[in-house]
Amino acid sequence: MKIPNEGVLLRIFIAEADKWSGKPLYEQIILLARKMNLAGATAIKGFMGFGCKSHMHTTKLLRLCEDLPVIVEIVDSKDKIDNFLPHLDEMVAGGLVTLQKANVIMYKAVE
Repeated sequence: MKIPNEGVLLRIFIAEADKWSGKPLYEQIILLARKMNLAGATAIKGFMGFGCKSHMHTTKLLRLCEDLPVIVEIVDSKDKIDNFLPHLDEMVAGGLVTLQKANVIMYKAVE
């Protein structure tokens, strides 16, 4: 698979406890990205953060340690990301989604 040198970076900021069809939202986003043949996706779990409601999510508070911030990052061509966005809009009820230009330096598998 080839990504153009000028790709886009899609970042999805959600909570670990967010669900889609009864399963973790971050997992469902990554599985859909794979099904739609996007170049790759990574979920990154944060240890502290807050969103638009200013609720603090941190490993320091035991009652919130199962609802930590999660960022899903996907890099691919603008066209493929644009095709993915309507599905994402349906899945994400609350959170932040950003899109920015990305200069792809290298994308290859280890053999």
